[in-house]
Amino acid sequence: MSDLTAQLNTSGTDRRPAPPAWAVLLAACAGQFLVVLDVSVVNVALPSIRGDLGLSATGLQWVVNAYALTFAGFLLLGGRAADLFGRKRIFLLGLALFTLASLGGGLSQQPWQLVVARAVQGLGAAVLSPATLTILTTNFPEGSARTRAIGTWTAVGAGGGAAGGMVGGILTDYLSWRWVLLVNVPVGALVLVVAALRLAESRAQGPRRRLDVPGAVLVTSGVAALAYGIVNSGQYGWGSDRALMPLLGGAALLVAFGVVQALSREPLMPLGLLRVRSVSAGNAVMLVCGSAMFSMWYFMSLYMQNVLRYSPLRAGFAFLPFTLSIILGSKLAPRLMARVDARLLCVVGALSQAAGFAWESRMSAHGTFTGTILGPAVLMSLGAGLSMTPLAAAATSGVAPTEAGLVSGLVNTSRQMGGALGLTILATVAADRTGTATSAAALAAGYGRVFLVATGFLLVAAVLMAVALPRPAARAVKTG
Repeated sequence: MSDLTAQLNTSGTDRRPAPPAWAVLLAACAGQFLVVLDVSVVNVALPSIRGDLGLSATGLQWVVNAYALTFAGFLLLGGRAADLFGRKRIFLLGLALFTLASLGGGLSQQPWQLVVARAVQGLGAAVLSPATLTILTTNFPEGSARTRAIGTWTAVGAGGGAAGGMVGGILTDYLSWRWVLLVNVPVGALVLVVAALRLAESRAQGPRRRLDVPGAVLVTSGVAALAYGIVNSGQYGWGSDRALMPLLGGAALLVAFGVVQALSREPLMPLGLLRVRSVSAGNAVMLVCGSAMFSMWYFMSLYMQNVLRYSPLRAGFAFLPFTLSIILGSKLAPRLMARVDARLLCVVGALSQAAGFAWESRMSAHGTFTGTILGPAVLMSLGAGLSMTPLAAAATSGVAPTEAGLVSGLVNTSRQMGGALGLTILATVAADRTGTATSAAALAAGYGRVFLVATGFLLVAAVLMAVALPRPAARAVKTG
């Protein structure tokens, strides 16, 4: 990787020699792995957590939702903070907060302590995650070096999501549910040391700007309210006050955010960014893809455990083909991007995912690993790996370096919000098909319907990729 080190572009404030490429990649990829891992690793441990701490069904749901809500709500703020106050500084702050919250969660003795720890974890993840991508896009120049770096970052992040079930199953079965959180502590501490010693500081160039506090409050509150409404809609229904009020309130806050951004001299998110085709189209596609991919992990886990009666450990290992395929696709993508149009590669990846989802929709109560899971797993995950790398590269290209952190946060926000919205819609689809039945056949029919509807989401994403994503030579460079 020595050839990459020479290409590093550390526009910023640190006068030390450019950091080695391995340190940049290790810090960015390890941080992203931890963030994505904790989206799914807790799911397998939920029954053990409930038995140990005596949580109610609602309390158990908040163990998951507290992380998701704060993660989605603070992503844009985290991305802008990295640009203004230094990418290394914000990376270290987010990782330290995430690591300490993991320690607190693992040592929790009361339900409220665990929920608070998970909320703080989500805040740390929201600060950390945009910085991981920004560190790559500001240290590697556009071209093959950045493409390979983003490919590795995508593979590791996707592997974290796919490995969550396996890691959670192993730790819960052999140690304790507490280790699904405590495992972050030694890893986080090691990455903190490497990043503190080896990374160079950088921030957006030009006159020092202030953080747009009103804009930050409005967008954070708006996104969090929308996420809260989406979560409540799954439990109480879309027409309930508990869903409608936060959804309407979140929409109103986001409209107010747009007005404030239009009037502000130093906005949190310059509205001109949305006129950059790569940014607007890339985020729209990310939203749709996220709605399908997040649900894949969730419903495959339910199918394995509720229908096929896999143990947590066996279900975790059954996700291994998902993990290997998505990593393979992510590593192949940069090589293929050097030979074919990145937009075409995105479409091929989305169609591969759609084929896998359609195949998986035929699941039954008498399914087997080789006959029902393996083939669709390879298609779904390989396609995701092939499409995510060029999509992430497209969505973060064509913008000024001063906006890199913000755009990274926007990409992650789109993916998280798409996942939350898609999971809620598809859970409603499953419940509508299953009704009150709890037999294996009824559950399999409900989960199968989910994968059929998600196939439609991915076909929509493929069309958007084909018609909306710009060709590489046509990407805009002006952000307004």
